Amino acid sequence: MATSELTPLAADPQFTTEPSPRCALYARVSTRDKGQDYTNQLNQLREFAARQGWTIVAEFSDTVSGGTSERAEFQKMFASASRREFDVLLFWCLDRLSREGAFETLQHLQRLTSYSVAWRSFTEQYLDSTGIFREAVISILAVVAKQEKVRIRERVLAGLATARGKGTRLGRPRVFVSRSRIESLRQEGKSWREIAQELNTNTATARRAYAVETS
Repeated sequence: MATSELTPLAADPQFTTEPSPRCALYARVSTRDKGQDYTNQLNQLREFAARQGWTIVAEFSDTVSGGTSERAEFQKMFASASRREFDVLLFWCLDRLSREGAFETLQHLQRLTSYSVAWRSFTEQYLDSTGIFREAVISILAVVAKQEKVRIRERVLAGLATARGKGTRLGRPRVFVSRSRIESLRQEGKSWREIAQELNTNTATARRAYAVETS
């Protein structure tokens, strides 16, 4: 379930000398959050935006797992950001924006920054690119993302070492290519590319198999 709402609000020129920042809200609840919806998040985000003097121009809400970026409203939000339809994105907390991991989440924030869109977490005051500590926040998140990649790599290498220790053959299964079949196809005048396609392999493997058995 996903909903979006665009509200063409603008600052009243009678009371302001310049337009207030245009704000978009993003809220999300997981399908596993039984009995919950994003209404409470949106209500508090609206109140916070009003206190900041921001004009809410868009609201995006998803009811789906945050473990993937393939979320309808999430994608709409980025499309809107790319068109510079708002100046700052306000979300409830970082794991409501994304639960894909530190590296992917950092990429999402950097993508917003590349669109000249600021971002702020409602519950995590330090996650605020509108303030003076924006560069420090990005640096910290980058370190966390790097550490996460290192941990993932270490787990992968440990798993491979365990598999080798158990005698498990790693890598792609070896493809058997018949030399006699290759020779027959060659005699029919077929090219190496055509032979590879017919044998469901690549030209290098086909040539290698032919050369090995004729050497």
